[in-house]
Amino acid sequence: MPVTVLRLNLVDPAPTPDTLTARYRAAVEMAAFADDHGLTTVQAEEHHATANGWLPSPLTFAGAVFGATRRIGVTVSALITPLHDPLRLAEDIAVLDLLSGGRLVTVAGLGYRPQEYAAHGRDWAGRGALQDEVLQTLLAAWTGEPFRYRGRTVRVTPRPYTRPHPPLLIGGSSRAAARRAARLGLPLFPSAHLPELAAYYDAQRAVHGTDGWVLLPPERTWLLHLSEDPDRTWAEYGGHLLHEARTYASWQTPGSRSAVHSAAEDAEALRAEGVYRVVTPDECLRLAAEAGPRGSLILHPLCGGMPVDEGWRSLHLFAERVLPRLADLGF
Repeated sequence: MPVTVLRLNLVDPAPTPDTLTARYRAAVEMAAFADDHGLTTVQAEEHHATANGWLPSPLTFAGAVFGATRRIGVTVSALITPLHDPLRLAEDIAVLDLLSGGRLVTVAGLGYRPQEYAAHGRDWAGRGALQDEVLQTLLAAWTGEPFRYRGRTVRVTPRPYTRPHPPLLIGGSSRAAARRAARLGLPLFPSAHLPELAAYYDAQRAVHGTDGWVLLPPERTWLLHLSEDPDRTWAEYGGHLLHEARTYASWQTPGSRSAVHSAAEDAEALRAEGVYRVVTPDECLRLAAEAGPRGSLILHPLCGGMPVDEGWRSLHLFAERVLPRLADLGF
């Protein structure tokens, strides 16, 4: 069966305390609904210093999701780990791992916005060294044993539920990220379909004698919104999809490689690109067949500040008219 993902980043183009409260509550309720209907995972991410409320605290959000669910996982893709205090981050992830029974997956990324580092008083030029420190600290801390940290001996408790440690992947599209993952014996999660980077990572693992694997995104990534009338939905709500696409594109530097990339300046161009898709249930099933049993279906019901009621309509269509029919595809 394809992986079924509920993506939630809580973006609101004109946020107020009331609208954000309603959006956060709806997101947790949607995660509980997804859990009840057998979706695979909730995907969250971390961004700072935005005008639209793009989720800055995904671990806190993950805790709320775990408190409302029983089975579904939460993947934070990505957590900008150099912005976090290493010891506190080790504690926070350990507690979430215990709370959820091992349902948290953390993808450690460097990020790509200098403003985020400036906002947290971190050195953008030294982000590689910061990343090395935090990752090494996490792995040492989760053993539950004393270790040396910045010239003193420390010990982090409690020890996590998952052994040897909570799921931790290295995200990125650079050879430096692949080398770091191989050196530490951690899995690699490229930011796009980059088989050449996966091959480089495997070669580096051989050099370091470490184990690992690659979670390679598919050649094409779709962010899906379900509707019985896609033309109407694009006409009424295409601006929300465009808001997210243009915001994300504005953060990407020339030559950056991402599974989600858009150059669209209007909703019509965005629709033509085919990354953000509004599809009927039948069209969604055709995409599932195209993706195959190792593919993924990424639902994005609150994309770009989509009205909560419209997001619920999309999620209900997927749960009621797509999920029950996936088994009929013969996976």
